[in-house]
Amino acid sequence: MIIAIDGPAGVGKSTVARLLAARLGYLYLDTGALYRAVAWKTLRSGIRPTDHESVTTLMPTTLIHMQFLNGAMQVSVDGSDVTEELRTPEVTATASIVSAIPAVREWLLPIQRQIGQRGSVVAEGRDVGTKVFPTAAYKFFLEADADVRVARRHRELVAAGRGGAVETTSGDLADRDRRDRTRSIAPLIPAGDARLIDTSALSPDQVVEQMIATVSTGS
Repeated sequence: MIIAIDGPAGVGKSTVARLLAARLGYLYLDTGALYRAVAWKTLRSGIRPTDHESVTTLMPTTLIHMQFLNGAMQVSVDGSDVTEELRTPEVTATASIVSAIPAVREWLLPIQRQIGQRGSVVAEGRDVGTKVFPTAAYKFFLEADADVRVARRHRELVAAGRGGAVETTSGDLADRDRRDRTRSIAPLIPAGDARLIDTSALSPDQVVEQMIATVSTGS
């Protein structure tokens, strides 16, 4: 069974998806890690992420492998483990840009679906319920107040030792939202049959409990 969780940055997708997967004993798939892997390869190759043609030419010679070790996802690019490098600000910013390239999205689509065939999966991203797994058994779309999202994202950055001005975080999220919601292929929108959950005033555990209730009752 596949459970799809979508939503913009700062709504708690990753935390909730990991918790839900652990509770259910499912694999956890962070589809955004694949775009970060492409971003990492783009940066390593010295290519400007806005140069769509050059980024696209990287795809045939790029090998991305994902495996799950003790419930954690490990990502390698061309044989190198890049898991720890995928969360840097530079890779994050680049991933948001390359994810809007249609050829990149189409190239990564079968890779994501192959992972979904490995067993029961909780997959999170920005087009999981609409594009990657449109027939997922359960779909959730998380939202949150803009100020709450900025505060959460800023806390994450500070905890990782990469905190800057809150205003910078706010601007970065706004830019990311604009790219995600207006891209030509698979824009960030709720699937028609997705359950919407506002996480503004909820803890991750409370969100998971709502999802568990939905899955257990089949509603």
